[in-house]
Amino acid sequence: MQTDRSATHPPRSTAPGLLYARPGIVVTAERFTVGRTSWPVAEITQLRTARGPHDRLAVRAVAGTAALIASAGLLLGFTGGLQRLTAGAYLTLGAVGLLPLLLVLVGDRWRPPAYELWGRIRGTEELLFTSDDERQFGQVADALRQARERARHDGRTDPPGTGPWRPAR
Repeated sequence: MQTDRSATHPPRSTAPGLLYARPGIVVTAERFTVGRTSWPVAEITQLRTARGPHDRLAVRAVAGTAALIASAGLLLGFTGGLQRLTAGAYLTLGAVGLLPLLLVLVGDRWRPPAYELWGRIRGTEELLFTSDDERQFGQVADALRQARERARHDGRTDPPGTGPWRPAR
């Protein structure tokens, strides 16, 4: 029985300098290409990763639920209804008050924010890559970091062990 290695392992480099290749994403020692946009690796600086914004539907659900709970609390407070409530009713109100927090946790698990890879190119910060798949994102980010290391060391895979040269004083 033959297994599909592409599902569990990053692709092997067949061409020199090829670090990652999937449909629409190619990382070589010289270029980083996502879709129709391509950047020279040597010009990419200050790489950083981030998480994208929360899902709009989840944000709206949390905001709407919090607004309803706050308005119900204000209505009970102004009408004097809070004085007539039993201990069980207060516990229920407290549990309902935690509903927005529960919605945030469920929303982030159900539709998590995307992973984003940002970099500075010619002085401008740009979103280079975004993905919902954490594993794919990690592979692309690692390949781009490796390409930057190669570009920094002029294509050598192993930097010299002596460190940078400094003149004697």
